[in-house]
Amino acid sequence: MKLFLLFISIVFLPLIVGCSDQVDDRIEANQDIQYSIIEWTDLMPEEDLNALLNPPSYVVDADEGSLEDQVTRGLERAMLAEADDSYQRALISEKVVAEFNGKAIKLAGFVVPLDFNDEGIVTEFFLVPYFGACIHLPAPPPNQIIFVKHDEGLTLDELYNPIWVAGILTTSLIEDEVATSAYALEMQSFEPYTELE
Repeated sequence: MKLFLLFISIVFLPLIVGCSDQVDDRIEANQDIQYSIIEWTDLMPEEDLNALLNPPSYVVDADEGSLEDQVTRGLERAMLAEADDSYQRALISEKVVAEFNGKAIKLAGFVVPLDFNDEGIVTEFFLVPYFGACIHLPAPPPNQIIFVKHDEGLTLDELYNPIWVAGILTTSLIEDEVATSAYALEMQSFEPYTELE
């Protein structure tokens, strides 16, 4: 658990906060649609974000690899949902920010492939805030995972390279054996990630 918190602090927050000064001011036009550039934290209700940014002492004070560090890893989702612990609830939260339903957005993230066409092109994937999510590391909270389906698909050179995606976001719960997402995106374009100026 401490490792997960460390990943959020080191990998996740710099990516999502890196363009914070310009998020409200920068809007890109593509095919007559205005895409608002957002950050991953925008998709998380304030109470969930506060819980993750202020973890309880049993997470902060636990020694790496100790029983306290591992205690929640094996627990079932339902057990965590019933826990009287805002931090644990935030780790599995399906709560969304309703204002994003139907909004045209642009967001940077990493691809977790789910389905391919006959040519090996990725046609369904999860967009996640940090590399290794859902594959090598525990999945992010569902409100930090976006299900993307695109019939034309996309080809990636490397999974560890982030991309920008633009499209219409909806608040839609998608459950897959890999993870659960609380958002879905009708992708209209994508491009390699570059930092905003």
